[in-house]
Amino acid sequence: METLRIAMFSWESLHAVKVGGLAPHVSELSEALASKGHEVHVFTRAGDYKPYDNVNGVRYQRVKYDQFGNIVNQMNTMCDKFVERFHSVEDMFGKFDILHGHDWHPVTALNRLKHEDGRDYILTYHSTEWGRNGNKFGSWPDAREISHREWLGGYESKKVIATSPVLKEEIQFLYSIPSEKINLIPNGIFPGKMKKDLDPGSVKERYGIHPLAPVILFVGRMRYQKGPDLLVDAVPLVLKKRGDAKFIFVGEGDMRGACERKAKKMGVSDACIFTGYLPDDHLIDIFNACDMLVVPSRNEPFGIVVLEAWDIGKPVIGTDAVQIIDNFVNGIKARMYPESIAWCITNVINKPGALKWMGGQGKKLIDAIYNWDYIADETIGLYKKIQSQ
Repeated sequence: METLRIAMFSWESLHAVKVGGLAPHVSELSEALASKGHEVHVFTRAGDYKPYDNVNGVRYQRVKYDQFGNIVNQMNTMCDKFVERFHSVEDMFGKFDILHGHDWHPVTALNRLKHEDGRDYILTYHSTEWGRNGNKFGSWPDAREISHREWLGGYESKKVIATSPVLKEEIQFLYSIPSEKINLIPNGIFPGKMKKDLDPGSVKERYGIHPLAPVILFVGRMRYQKGPDLLVDAVPLVLKKRGDAKFIFVGEGDMRGACERKAKKMGVSDACIFTGYLPDDHLIDIFNACDMLVVPSRNEPFGIVVLEAWDIGKPVIGTDAVQIIDNFVNGIKARMYPESIAWCITNVINKPGALKWMGGQGKKLIDAIYNWDYIADETIGLYKKIQSQ
């Protein structure tokens, strides 16, 4: 098999600066590619990490840069450093066969390499500014430029990857990217990554929850796109059916304070636990101890947390924005309002057999479709296709 030298460009990763779901995608896809014999370099931000590292067979090229100014200015400076490091790495290791960027952050660097050096690149969309803003264009100062770079990356790239059909439709609608240019390659997970042998009751007790009380889990950014407020609004309706139910909200974001105040105002603070950011080992414990995951998103390009729940055999309640759920098979799909979310939760909260069966159906998809070994092969197929053109 011909091995490839691959340059990944991402503003986040698991082994430097981690922000959201893009980090595990980039790092774990890179590890899967490396395990198949390819040489993978991840160009990313350094944070508090050293400039170079080899983690699980992946070479991390981390850059430090001036973080003065708004996010767009910061990404401009980061991209300058990416280009400098890229040329230095090629001088040392040889020419890269594939350049693969993720989201809008590295687009400026990729376009410089294209126009100055004649290098084609692939761009994976993980979300859009329109979607992150709740299916409308943002009014904050950088929103227009971010959307422009999303369009520019779609226009300038050789091929585009979308992680789900709904995201493909979104970028076609927003940026008029031709269908034949877009390739559907989903997110993935290493099977067994989230599974842990533990006593669920002991984990619940750490958070002041009775060992037999049902736990409904939210994991994600506490932002409008992810709909944590919709789940908070559903809490009183669930408690009418199951008074001992507890809701754990894991994550930070600009809506956390508002959600905590809302829970207090509605008199359900005792049923809601807001943990903020949690280290991975604590998060895995909660995942394994919960009864179900709820994904109340207003816009969901994919939903890596869904795969994390299925990996453990947990069912997922999601809004109709979460399209990877097969309704009443591996979870239940709700309409995008609190009453519907509450109905879905209460429909199965007292049915342990149904919860276990739906979670098991999700686990089958992890083994058959959403695993990195399979997804790496699909990605390599796209790389080879580009090389042959």
